[in-house]
Amino acid sequence: MTDNKDSLEAGRARRREVLGDAHVERSEKNRNAFNEDFLDIMTKFAWGDVWTRPNLDKQMRSRLTLSILIALNRVDEFKLHVKGAINNGLTPDDIKEVIIHASVYAGIPAAVSAFGWANEVLTEMGEI
Repeated sequence: MTDNKDSLEAGRARRREVLGDAHVERSEKNRNAFNEDFLDIMTKFAWGDVWTRPNLDKQMRSRLTLSILIALNRVDEFKLHVKGAINNGLTPDDIKEVIIHASVYAGIPAAVSAFGWANEVLTEMGEI
């Protein structure tokens, strides 16, 4: 495990790598005294400590993240992570298979929603 400063810097780098500079810049513009501690905690823990662990590659992490977000019905985060999944090398067909697989465990209604969200994002990105 890295120290707090190293985890924060590693998290910032991984977050930019996966979600893209534009997203991170928008997020940072919304940083203020109320949310800055949370943003640093999220960046350090989720992106610095977890997303940089060695045993799962970024593509697998994207697959897992998409599946969990489908099950939890987290539309905004799901859409964001569809973009991240493409940045991590997943294809629209890979994302389709994640949604189909999740439908068995999270339910058909969750998959119906996820297909709609993914279709919207992938169309905007020019991927489909």
